[in-house]
Amino acid sequence: MAARHIPHTMRKLIGTKLSPNFREATAIVEAPVPQPGPSEVLVHNRFVGINASDINFTAGRYLPSLEAPYDVGFEGLGEVVSVGADSKLKIGQPVIYAKFGAFADYKVVSSKSVIPVPSAKPEFLSLIVSGLTAALSLDKIGEIKKGENVLVTAAAGGTGQFAVQIAKEAGCHVIGTCSSDDKVKFLQTIGCDRPVNYNKESLKEVLKMEYPDGVDVVYESVGGEMFDLCVNNLAVKGRLIVIGFISGYESATGFKPSRTATLPTKLLSKSASVRGFFLNHFWNDAGPVMAKLVQQVLDGKLRVSIDKGENTNHGPFTGLDKIQDAVDYMYSKQNKGKVIVELISEQSKL
Repeated sequence: MAARHIPHTMRKLIGTKLSPNFREATAIVEAPVPQPGPSEVLVHNRFVGINASDINFTAGRYLPSLEAPYDVGFEGLGEVVSVGADSKLKIGQPVIYAKFGAFADYKVVSSKSVIPVPSAKPEFLSLIVSGLTAALSLDKIGEIKKGENVLVTAAAGGTGQFAVQIAKEAGCHVIGTCSSDDKVKFLQTIGCDRPVNYNKESLKEVLKMEYPDGVDVVYESVGGEMFDLCVNNLAVKGRLIVIGFISGYESATGFKPSRTATLPTKLLSKSASVRGFFLNHFWNDAGPVMAKLVQQVLDGKLRVSIDKGENTNHGPFTGLDKIQDAVDYMYSKQNKGKVIVELISEQSKL
Protein backbone atom coordinates (compact mmCIF):
# COMPACT_ATOMS: atom_id res chain seq x y z
CA MET A 1 0.00 0.00 0.00
CA ALA A 2 1.51 3.31 -1.13
CA ALA A 3 0.98 6.37 1.03
CA ARG A 4 2.14 9.86 1.93
CA HIS A 5 2.82 10.92 5.51
CA ILE A 6 -0.57 10.80 7.20
CA PRO A 7 -1.44 11.74 10.79
CA HIS A 8 -2.89 9.16 13.15
CA THR A 9 -5.98 11.18 14.03
CA MET A 10 -8.37 13.53 12.25
CA ARG A 11 -11.47 15.61 12.88
CA LYS A 12 -14.87 14.81 11.46
CA LEU A 13 -18.46 15.96 11.83
CA ILE A 14 -20.84 13.32 13.15
CA GLY A 15 -24.51 13.10 13.97
CA THR A 16 -25.14 12.78 17.70
CA LYS A 17 -28.92 12.41 17.43
CA LEU A 18 -31.68 12.38 14.82
CA SER A 19 -33.11 15.83 14.16
CA PRO A 20 -34.02 18.12 11.23
CA ASN A 21 -32.05 20.83 13.07
CA PHE A 22 -28.61 20.21 11.58
CA ARG A 23 -26.75 22.38 14.09
CA GLU A 24 -28.28 20.59 17.07
CA ALA A 25 -27.84 17.16 15.51
CA THR A 26 -24.10 17.38 14.75
CA ALA A 27 -20.77 17.82 16.52
CA ILE A 28 -17.06 17.64 15.66
CA VAL A 29 -15.05 14.77 17.14
CA GLU A 30 -11.53 13.37 16.95
CA ALA A 31 -11.20 9.99 15.26
CA PRO A 32 -8.47 7.68 13.92
CA VAL A 33 -7.58 8.24 10.28
CA PRO A 34 -9.04 5.22 8.43
CA GLN A 35 -6.83 2.92 6.37
CA PRO A 36 -7.82 1.95 2.82
CA GLY A 37 -8.39 -1.67 1.91
CA PRO A 38 -6.92 -3.32 -1.21
CA SER A 39 -9.45 -1.73 -3.60
CA GLU A 40 -9.81 1.57 -1.77
CA VAL A 41 -8.11 4.95 -1.54
CA LEU A 42 -7.73 7.48 1.25
CA VAL A 43 -8.70 11.01 0.22
CA HIS A 44 -7.49 14.10 2.06
CA ASN A 45 -10.53 16.33 1.65
CA ARG A 46 -9.93 19.85 0.41
CA PHE A 47 -13.54 20.91 -0.27
CA VAL A 48 -16.91 19.50 0.77
CA GLY A 49 -20.29 20.35 -0.70
CA ILE A 50 -23.40 21.44 1.17
CA ASN A 51 -26.75 19.99 0.13
CA ALA A 52 -30.31 20.64 1.22
CA SER A 53 -30.54 16.91 1.89
CA ASP A 54 -27.92 17.10 4.64
CA ILE A 55 -30.85 17.92 6.93
CA ASN A 56 -32.92 15.02 5.62
CA PHE A 57 -30.08 12.70 6.53
CA THR A 58 -29.72 13.97 10.10
CA ALA A 59 -33.50 13.67 10.44
CA GLY A 60 -33.25 9.96 9.59
CA ARG A 61 -35.38 10.20 6.46
CA TYR A 62 -32.99 8.36 4.13
CA LEU A 63 -31.90 5.45 6.32
CA PRO A 64 -34.72 4.39 8.67
CA SER A 65 -32.31 2.23 10.71
CA LEU A 66 -29.86 5.10 11.27
CA GLU A 67 -28.70 5.46 14.86
CA ALA A 68 -26.32 7.94 16.49
CA PRO A 69 -23.42 8.37 16.26
CA TYR A 70 -23.26 8.42 12.46
CA ASP A 71 -21.16 10.11 9.77
CA VAL A 72 -22.58 13.01 7.75
CA GLY A 73 -21.87 14.77 4.48
CA PHE A 74 -22.42 13.54 0.91
CA GLU A 75 -19.68 14.88 -1.35
CA GLY A 76 -16.01 15.73 -1.22
CA LEU A 77 -13.09 16.78 -3.38
CA GLY A 78 -9.53 16.15 -2.39
CA GLU A 79 -6.21 14.52 -3.04
CA VAL A 80 -5.46 10.80 -2.93
CA VAL A 81 -2.88 10.30 -0.17
CA SER A 82 -2.95 6.52 0.23
CA VAL A 83 -3.90 3.71 -2.14
CA GLY A 84 -4.64 0.04 -1.64
CA ALA A 85 -2.59 -2.62 -3.38
CA ASP A 86 -5.24 -3.27 -6.04
CA SER A 87 -6.04 0.37 -6.79
CA LYS A 88 -4.79 1.93 -10.01
CA LEU A 89 -5.14 5.49 -8.73
CA LYS A 90 -2.03 7.48 -7.91
CA ILE A 91 -0.84 9.41 -4.89
CA GLY A 92 -1.55 13.13 -5.38
CA GLN A 93 -4.37 12.57 -7.86
CA PRO A 94 -7.32 15.02 -7.41
CA VAL A 95 -10.66 13.20 -7.17
CA ILE A 96 -14.29 13.81 -6.31
CA TYR A 97 -16.75 11.39 -4.72
CA ALA A 98 -20.29 11.17 -3.38
CA LYS A 99 -20.40 9.00 -0.26
CA PHE A 100 -21.81 9.27 3.25
CA GLY A 101 -19.28 10.67 5.71
CA ALA A 102 -17.67 13.34 3.55
CA PHE A 103 -17.56 15.93 6.35
CA ALA A 104 -14.15 14.80 7.58
CA ASP A 105 -10.47 15.60 7.11
CA TYR A 106 -9.91 12.20 5.49
CA LYS A 107 -12.28 9.74 3.82
CA VAL A 108 -11.76 6.16 2.62
CA VAL A 109 -13.57 5.54 -0.66
CA SER A 110 -13.74 2.60 -3.06
CA SER A 111 -11.52 3.15 -6.10
CA LYS A 112 -14.56 2.55 -8.29
CA SER A 113 -16.49 5.32 -6.56
CA VAL A 114 -14.05 8.19 -7.00
CA ILE A 115 -13.90 10.26 -10.17
CA PRO A 116 -10.54 11.74 -11.17
CA VAL A 117 -10.73 15.43 -12.14
CA PRO A 118 -8.21 17.72 -13.87
CA SER A 119 -7.53 19.77 -10.74
CA ALA A 120 -8.78 20.38 -7.20
CA LYS A 121 -10.93 23.34 -8.24
CA PRO A 122 -14.20 23.43 -6.23
CA GLU A 123 -16.16 23.94 -9.45
CA PHE A 124 -15.69 20.26 -10.21
CA LEU A 125 -17.13 19.23 -6.84
CA SER A 126 -20.42 20.92 -7.70
CA LEU A 127 -20.87 18.56 -10.64
CA ILE A 128 -21.08 15.23 -8.85
CA VAL A 129 -24.44 15.77 -7.12
CA SER A 130 -25.89 19.08 -8.31
CA GLY A 131 -24.72 18.85 -11.91
CA LEU A 132 -25.51 15.18 -12.42
CA THR A 133 -28.96 15.58 -10.85
CA ALA A 134 -29.84 18.32 -13.31
CA ALA A 135 -28.36 16.63 -16.38
CA LEU A 136 -29.71 13.13 -15.76
CA SER A 137 -33.17 14.12 -14.52
CA LEU A 138 -33.87 16.53 -17.36
CA ASP A 139 -32.82 13.87 -19.87
CA LYS A 140 -34.06 10.60 -18.38
CA ILE A 141 -37.12 11.83 -16.48
CA GLY A 142 -38.00 15.19 -18.03
CA GLU A 143 -37.25 14.09 -21.60
CA ILE A 144 -36.76 17.73 -22.59
CA LYS A 145 -36.97 18.63 -26.26
CA LYS A 146 -35.94 21.63 -28.31
CA GLY A 147 -38.52 24.41 -28.24
CA GLU A 148 -40.17 23.42 -24.96
CA ASN A 149 -40.82 25.74 -22.03
CA VAL A 150 -38.92 24.64 -18.92
CA LEU A 151 -39.55 26.06 -15.45
CA VAL A 152 -36.74 25.74 -12.89
CA THR A 153 -37.61 26.48 -9.26
CA ALA A 154 -34.82 27.74 -6.97
CA ALA A 155 -33.01 28.41 -10.22
CA ALA A 156 -30.09 30.31 -8.65
CA GLY A 157 -29.23 27.48 -6.27
CA GLY A 158 -26.60 24.77 -6.44
CA THR A 159 -28.46 22.49 -8.85
CA GLY A 160 -30.84 25.07 -10.35
CA GLN A 161 -27.93 26.86 -12.03
CA PHE A 162 -27.15 23.67 -13.96
CA ALA A 163 -30.77 22.95 -14.86
CA VAL A 164 -31.06 26.42 -16.43
CA GLN A 165 -27.95 25.99 -18.57
CA ILE A 166 -28.64 22.40 -19.59
CA ALA A 167 -32.19 23.26 -20.66
CA LYS A 168 -30.87 26.24 -22.66
CA GLU A 169 -28.27 24.02 -24.34
CA ALA A 170 -31.12 21.71 -25.38
CA GLY A 171 -32.85 24.62 -27.12
CA CYS A 172 -35.55 25.25 -24.53
CA HIS A 173 -37.07 28.49 -23.25
CA VAL A 174 -36.22 28.69 -19.55
CA ILE A 175 -38.17 30.33 -16.72
CA GLY A 176 -36.40 30.49 -13.36
CA THR A 177 -37.66 31.42 -9.90
CA CYS A 178 -35.48 33.20 -7.35
CA SER A 179 -35.75 35.40 -4.25
CA SER A 180 -33.88 38.64 -5.07
CA ASP A 181 -33.02 41.09 -7.84
CA ASP A 182 -29.36 40.14 -7.43
CA LYS A 183 -30.28 36.57 -8.28
CA VAL A 184 -32.33 37.78 -11.25
CA LYS A 185 -29.16 39.36 -12.65
CA PHE A 186 -27.23 36.16 -11.98
CA LEU A 187 -29.83 34.06 -13.81
CA GLN A 188 -29.66 36.38 -16.79
CA THR A 189 -25.90 35.82 -17.02
CA ILE A 190 -26.39 32.04 -17.34
CA GLY A 191 -29.06 32.30 -20.03
CA CYS A 192 -32.37 32.23 -18.17
CA ASP A 193 -34.99 33.73 -20.50
CA ARG A 194 -37.51 34.77 -17.83
CA PRO A 195 -36.18 35.12 -14.27
CA VAL A 196 -38.95 35.68 -11.71
CA ASN A 197 -38.22 37.23 -8.32
CA TYR A 198 -41.17 35.81 -6.43
CA ASN A 199 -40.76 38.44 -3.71
CA LYS A 200 -41.59 41.13 -6.27
CA GLU A 201 -43.67 39.34 -8.89
CA SER A 202 -46.45 36.80 -8.60
CA LEU A 203 -45.26 33.63 -10.31
CA LYS A 204 -48.90 32.62 -10.67
CA GLU A 205 -49.68 35.79 -12.63
CA VAL A 206 -46.50 35.55 -14.74
CA LEU A 207 -47.37 32.02 -15.80
CA LYS A 208 -51.01 32.90 -16.42
CA MET A 209 -50.27 35.95 -18.55
CA GLU A 210 -47.06 34.95 -20.33
CA TYR A 211 -47.46 31.17 -20.60
CA PRO A 212 -51.20 30.59 -20.99
CA ASP A 213 -50.66 27.16 -22.54
CA GLY A 214 -48.58 26.02 -19.58
CA VAL A 215 -45.00 24.78 -19.23
CA ASP A 216 -43.77 21.53 -20.69
CA VAL A 217 -41.23 20.57 -18.02
CA VAL A 218 -40.76 21.68 -14.40
CA TYR A 219 -37.54 21.08 -12.45
CA GLU A 220 -38.98 21.26 -8.94
CA SER A 221 -37.07 21.29 -5.65
CA VAL A 222 -39.18 23.49 -3.37
CA GLY A 223 -42.42 21.61 -2.63
CA GLY A 224 -45.47 22.90 -0.77
CA GLU A 225 -47.35 25.72 -2.47
CA MET A 226 -44.73 25.95 -5.21
CA PHE A 227 -45.41 22.32 -6.12
CA ASP A 228 -49.16 23.02 -6.33
CA LEU A 229 -48.59 26.06 -8.52
CA CYS A 230 -46.34 24.11 -10.87
CA VAL A 231 -48.84 21.26 -11.21
CA ASN A 232 -51.59 23.74 -12.02
CA ASN A 233 -49.50 25.25 -14.80
CA LEU A 234 -48.35 22.11 -16.58
CA ALA A 235 -49.03 22.01 -20.29
CA VAL A 236 -50.72 19.14 -22.05
CA LYS A 237 -48.32 16.17 -21.73
CA GLY A 238 -46.27 18.24 -19.27
CA ARG A 239 -43.73 16.56 -16.98
CA LEU A 240 -42.92 17.71 -13.46
CA ILE A 241 -39.64 16.37 -12.05
CA VAL A 242 -39.50 16.21 -8.27
CA ILE A 243 -35.89 16.40 -7.08
CA GLY A 244 -36.72 17.58 -3.57
CA PHE A 245 -39.04 19.36 -1.13
CA ILE A 246 -36.71 21.87 0.52
CA SER A 247 -39.58 23.87 2.02
CA GLY A 248 -40.34 20.94 4.33
CA TYR A 249 -36.88 19.69 5.22
CA GLU A 250 -36.50 21.73 8.42
CA SER A 251 -39.92 20.72 9.76
CA ALA A 252 -40.57 17.73 11.97
CA THR A 253 -42.93 16.21 9.39
CA GLY A 254 -40.49 16.60 6.49
CA PHE A 255 -42.12 15.29 3.33
CA LYS A 256 -45.59 16.56 4.13
CA PRO A 257 -47.85 16.26 1.07
CA SER A 258 -49.68 19.30 -0.22
CA ARG A 259 -53.06 19.28 -1.98
CA THR A 260 -52.65 15.81 -3.42
CA ALA A 261 -56.35 14.87 -3.41
CA THR A 262 -56.94 16.71 -6.68
CA LEU A 263 -53.67 15.59 -8.29
CA PRO A 264 -55.07 12.61 -10.27
CA THR A 265 -57.75 14.80 -11.88
CA LYS A 266 -55.29 17.54 -12.79
CA LEU A 267 -52.83 15.10 -14.35
CA LEU A 268 -55.47 13.09 -16.18
CA SER A 269 -57.07 16.15 -17.77
CA LYS A 270 -53.73 17.10 -19.36
CA SER A 271 -52.10 13.68 -19.84
CA ALA A 272 -49.43 15.17 -17.59
CA SER A 273 -47.17 13.43 -15.09
CA VAL A 274 -45.24 13.95 -11.87
CA ARG A 275 -42.00 12.00 -11.76
CA GLY A 276 -39.52 11.58 -8.93
CA PHE A 277 -35.74 11.56 -9.37
CA PHE A 278 -33.17 10.22 -6.89
CA LEU A 279 -29.58 10.29 -8.16
CA ASN A 280 -28.57 7.00 -6.53
CA HIS A 281 -30.87 5.15 -8.93
CA PHE A 282 -29.04 6.50 -11.98
CA TRP A 283 -25.35 5.95 -11.21
CA ASN A 284 -25.04 3.48 -14.11
CA ASP A 285 -25.75 6.40 -16.47
CA ALA A 286 -23.46 8.89 -14.72
CA GLY A 287 -20.05 8.15 -16.28
CA PRO A 288 -20.35 9.70 -19.74
CA VAL A 289 -22.58 12.52 -18.44
CA MET A 290 -19.98 13.44 -15.82
CA ALA A 291 -17.23 13.42 -18.43
CA LYS A 292 -19.28 15.78 -20.59
CA LEU A 293 -19.93 18.17 -17.71
CA VAL A 294 -16.24 18.31 -16.77
CA GLN A 295 -15.28 19.04 -20.36
CA GLN A 296 -17.90 21.76 -20.65
CA VAL A 297 -16.48 23.45 -17.55
CA LEU A 298 -12.96 23.23 -19.00
CA ASP A 299 -14.19 24.68 -22.31
CA GLY A 300 -16.07 27.50 -20.60
CA LYS A 301 -19.40 26.27 -21.98
CA LEU A 302 -20.84 25.52 -18.54
CA ARG A 303 -20.64 28.23 -15.90
CA VAL A 304 -20.34 27.15 -12.30
CA SER A 305 -21.11 29.53 -9.46
CA ILE A 306 -19.45 28.67 -6.14
CA ASP A 307 -20.54 30.34 -2.92
CA LYS A 308 -18.13 29.97 0.02
CA GLY A 309 -19.90 32.59 2.11
CA GLU A 310 -17.28 35.27 1.57
CA ASN A 311 -19.89 38.03 1.97
CA THR A 312 -21.59 36.67 5.09
CA ASN A 313 -21.12 37.52 8.75
CA HIS A 314 -19.95 33.96 9.44
CA GLY A 315 -17.89 33.51 6.29
CA PRO A 316 -15.83 32.61 4.53
CA PHE A 317 -16.68 28.96 5.13
CA THR A 318 -13.27 27.50 5.95
CA GLY A 319 -12.85 24.42 8.13
CA LEU A 320 -15.15 21.79 9.58
CA ASP A 321 -16.29 24.31 12.19
CA LYS A 322 -18.05 26.30 9.45
CA ILE A 323 -20.18 23.49 8.03
CA GLN A 324 -23.10 24.21 10.34
CA ASP A 325 -22.95 27.90 9.36
CA ALA A 326 -22.89 26.90 5.69
CA VAL A 327 -26.01 24.75 6.06
CA ASP A 328 -27.83 27.59 7.82
CA TYR A 329 -26.71 29.99 5.10
CA MET A 330 -28.10 27.79 2.33
CA TYR A 331 -31.46 27.58 4.08
CA SER A 332 -31.53 31.38 4.43
CA LYS A 333 -31.87 31.50 0.59
CA GLN A 334 -28.97 33.93 0.22
CA ASN A 335 -26.59 31.74 -1.76
CA LYS A 336 -25.97 32.00 -5.47
CA GLY A 337 -24.81 28.68 -6.83
CA LYS A 338 -23.30 25.79 -4.93
CA VAL A 339 -22.40 26.27 -1.27
CA ILE A 340 -18.89 24.93 -0.63
CA VAL A 341 -16.77 24.64 2.52
CA GLU A 342 -13.00 24.68 2.13
CA LEU A 343 -11.21 22.35 4.55
CA ILE A 344 -7.61 22.89 3.43
CA SER A 345 -6.09 25.49 1.13
CA GLU A 346 -3.03 25.43 -1.09
CA GLN A 347 -1.24 27.63 1.43
CA SER A 348 -1.96 25.25 4.31
CA LYS A 349 -0.51 22.35 2.29
CA LEU A 350 2.88 24.03 1.98
